[in-house]
Amino acid sequence: MTSLNRSNYLQTPYDALIREETTLDRDEVAEVNRLAFGGEDEASMVDRLHAAGLVVVALVAVEAGQVIGHILFSELPIQTVDGVVAAVSLAPMAVRPEWQRRGVGSALVREGLRKCFERGKAAAIVLGHPTYYRRLGFSSALALHLESPFSNAGEAWMAAELRPGALANVAGVVTYPAAFGLVKH
Repeated sequence: MTSLNRSNYLQTPYDALIREETTLDRDEVAEVNRLAFGGEDEASMVDRLHAAGLVVVALVAVEAGQVIGHILFSELPIQTVDGVVAAVSLAPMAVRPEWQRRGVGSALVREGLRKCFERGKAAAIVLGHPTYYRRLGFSSALALHLESPFSNAGEAWMAAELRPGALANVAGVVTYPAAFGLVKH
């Protein structure tokens, strides 16, 4: 395993370090997603998003040499009448059950959003728990005029502006790539 420069890490409140995911992390990332979600769907989605070349940012939280958390942001452009808004999807985000509710997930989200902004993205979209994601800058009001492929998503369909004003007066269609495994019936 190659050594990683500690300056490339972000320290979390619980001494876990956050860094870019590497191919050497893939097995542990899959395990974290299996444990957090109780199945294979999210682990498989991570593999498909990597294989499709859609990953913008993928981070891991590491404690004592073990991956304890993972987050992935992938390309999710918003089609509008005026053009395309360069957006990303936040999915999935997973933390090992014994590390949940300790700030690891929040640190992953904040660092991931920062890196997405640095990589030229204007907005992020998430389908998630409203109370949790509102604390991290997401808003269902910002996603109100973004057509969702999820029926009845309600308050769980949220967006965050990475560039101030990026979603002001924006109405558009969000179409998830096939790698997400969303099937319309």
